[in-house]
Amino acid sequence: MKNKIYQKLVGASLDKDSIVTEAMSLWDGSVPLQKGDDLIDKPTLSVHLPDASNSTGCGVVVNPGGGYRSLASDHEGLQVAKWFNRIGIAAFVLRYRLGPKYTTDVSLVDGVRALKLIRFFAEHFGVDKDRLGMLGFSAGGHLACNVGVRHSSFISEDPDAIERESGRPDFVVPVYAVTNGEKRGRKANEYIAIDSEVAADTPPMFIVHNHEDSIVPASQSTLLYDALLKVGVNAELHIFNDGDHGLGLAAGDPDSGQWTELLKRWLVRRGFMTSKKRLKVKGRVLLENQAMALAWVSFLPEDANQPIARTRISHHSDGYFSISETDGPTAGPHVMEVIYESAQGEPSMTGIYTLEDSQKYHKRVTVSEGLNIELSLSKGELVIA
Repeated sequence: MKNKIYQKLVGASLDKDSIVTEAMSLWDGSVPLQKGDDLIDKPTLSVHLPDASNSTGCGVVVNPGGGYRSLASDHEGLQVAKWFNRIGIAAFVLRYRLGPKYTTDVSLVDGVRALKLIRFFAEHFGVDKDRLGMLGFSAGGHLACNVGVRHSSFISEDPDAIERESGRPDFVVPVYAVTNGEKRGRKANEYIAIDSEVAADTPPMFIVHNHEDSIVPASQSTLLYDALLKVGVNAELHIFNDGDHGLGLAAGDPDSGQWTELLKRWLVRRGFMTSKKRLKVKGRVLLENQAMALAWVSFLPEDANQPIARTRISHHSDGYFSISETDGPTAGPHVMEVIYESAQGEPSMTGIYTLEDSQKYHKRVTVSEGLNIELSLSKGELVIA
C-alpha cells in the first residue's frame, strides 16, 4: 500500500547502532497538539508482521514503559513485538509523546489514534478489526488502561475516515502498570485513577506484576483487578514472587518468564487467536445409565489456536450440559473429554472417600452448528486421568 503516512524511522538523533524499522506516522500532515519538530514530537508505530503462513489475524499495540519520560523500546518494545510475531500476532510498537513536554492526555490521544489507524489499514496488515488489543509496560501499561477506559471520549464524526474507526482495544495487557497515581503516592496528576474509571464495557484484561517490584507495588494491579471483578469484566491476574520492575519478557526466568506463555493461553481461551465463530453445544453424559455426582466435559480442539470449551456436570442437572456461544468451541475436529471426579452426590460430614483417582473418557468429535451429544458410558470405558 502506498500512502504518505508511511516513512522510515530515521533521523539525526539516531546513532549508528540504531535499528531502522518500517514505521507509520500516526497523522498524515499536522500532528494535533504538536510542540516541536523533533523525533520526539512525531508519534509513530513501527510495524512488525508475522509470516503469512503463521498469521492468526490478531494484532497488538505495544507501549514501552519509561515513566512517561522515556521509552524502553528494546526489551519492552521491539523484542516483545518479535515474540508476538513468533506466535502469529501482528505487533505495532507505539512511540507516544512524553512529559514534561507533553501531558499524559496527549499520550492518550496517541494511543487511541494508533488503534484507529491500524483498524483503518487492517486489511493491509492482515489484522481482524475485532481482535486488536493493547499491551503496555509500567507507564505504557497505564496508557493501555487509560485507552481502555477513556476511548469513548474519542468517538468522532470527523471527515477523516481514520478518526471514524473505533479507538477501543478489544483486550488490554497491563504489565507492572501504574493504575492509580494518587494511591501509589506519586504523580497523581499524570497517572489518572484507572480503577475508578472501569465500567461494564471496559475491555477484558490480562494483568501481570511482580511481588518484589520496588518501583510500582503489585497493589496497583490488585486495585485494577478488584475494580474489574466488581463490574463483571473478564480478567486474569498473575503476581509472581520474584523479579523487580522493568523485566520486559523476563527472558530466562523459569517463573516470571512464563507470563508470555500464560498470556498466549489466555488469548486462545478468549478466542482472540482465531476468526472462527464460537458455537453453542449441548448434550447429556451418563455413567452406567445414571448421572455422575461431579464431572467435567471439555471440548479440546486439534488446532492449538482454537479455544477449548469446558463445563461441569452433576447429578443435579441429571447429566445434562449446555455451553453457550460465548464460551463454546469453534467448528472442526475436537477431542471430547469427560473427567469423573466424585461419586458423592450430596455434601457430607463423614469424610468418606468415594473415588480414589479421577477418571476420564475421551472420543473424537466434529463440532458443528447445533451439536447435541448423548453419551452413556460404562465404568470399563474410564481410565485414570
